[in-house]
Amino acid sequence: MDTLKGLTLLLLCQSAGEALARVAGLPLPGPVLGLALLALLLQWPAVRGPVEAAATPLLQHLSLLFVPVGVGVVAHLGLVTQYGLRMGLALLLSTWIGLLVTALVLQRLWPHERSEAPA
Repeated sequence: MDTLKGLTLLLLCQSAGEALARVAGLPLPGPVLGLALLALLLQWPAVRGPVEAAATPLLQHLSLLFVPVGVGVVAHLGLVTQYGLRMGLALLLSTWIGLLVTALVLQRLWPHERSEAPA
């Protein structure tokens, strides 16, 4: 029964995020707002248990979520061959830029220990 409650909570959070994005006209996608709402709700242990009960089976079968992507690639193979090199380059560059920005932010925020050179 906890699994069903957890799935209901997950879907309600996503639906609330979608509704908030459309009604308020926020520039964030609905699932992102729903995830933020879920993160707030997970502060309560009464919510944490059912969500964990629902998330565990979903994570065990996560590979099934890649099936639609594979079918989409096969269905649009012509577009992939036409734009595949550009998409791959954009993916590679955006990944490296994201890693670089993350490293720079982490370097600025990480507390540095000042080591004195022995005199």
